[in-house]
Amino acid sequence: MPELPEVETTKRGIEPFLLQQTITAIAVRDGRLRWPAQVPQSLVGQQVLRVGRRAKYILLTTTTGTLIIHLGMSGSLRLVTTDTPIKTHDHIDLQLSSGQCLRYNDPRRFGSFHFHPDDDPQTHWLLADLGPEPLSNDFSGEHLFRQSRKRRIAVKNHIMDAKVVVGVGNIYAAEALFSAGIRPTVQACRVTRVGYDNLAGAIAKILARAIQVGGTTLRDFVGSDGQPGYFRQSLNVYGRADEPCRVCSTPLKGMVLGQRSTVYCPRCQVTRGWR
Repeated sequence: MPELPEVETTKRGIEPFLLQQTITAIAVRDGRLRWPAQVPQSLVGQQVLRVGRRAKYILLTTTTGTLIIHLGMSGSLRLVTTDTPIKTHDHIDLQLSSGQCLRYNDPRRFGSFHFHPDDDPQTHWLLADLGPEPLSNDFSGEHLFRQSRKRRIAVKNHIMDAKVVVGVGNIYAAEALFSAGIRPTVQACRVTRVGYDNLAGAIAKILARAIQVGGTTLRDFVGSDGQPGYFRQSLNVYGRADEPCRVCSTPLKGMVLGQRSTVYCPRCQVTRGWR
């Protein structure tokens, strides 16, 4: 699934081509996504005023409301010319006054399109209960520590909870915990304030670096220009079970935690950050 850096990369890629453009036509070839696609024809003739992101959602704000887009497991957005041949799984087109078209492709159809007509898209039910952005001033070790009290779930699941902090998916949670020296299975309530300070710093640093190099290359993700990201080359633990740790050469351990695969170093992630 595209994670926050991949979504931010997509948002930055499409933004210059959508701003101040008027939507001239809409084609919904298959709206059977995670929820039935909400792309009203009333958007035709409306201007795109802002391209934003909240968590893993891309927000296209027009003069009449906001289109809230989630890429799901395998979705992608690309800018193409209006005469570009339709490919399999090209489900939705937004044609623009520039002659280009924002095209949504999703083989698994697990993404979503919702239209929110109110002035503030943050009140939409998909966004209303989300935690702070990990690259914002609202996110800190103090916040993670405060939210963790009495939580006996694993710390990895704690930081992947979108009500605690958004956008820390499986890949980046594993990488941040390795950087902070915290084992993913430790109970969230046992991590110290200092441990959370280190973890918050690691999350912000790793996500910022991933955005800078264009996200993580996964099987299904390509950027808006069709080019994959390159952060995968820098991964220390994710997807490297049984391989030697890049720091201490100890074989990395793989396990399933919260129904998600995770990898950690039994030596580097054993002594720091918890009571």
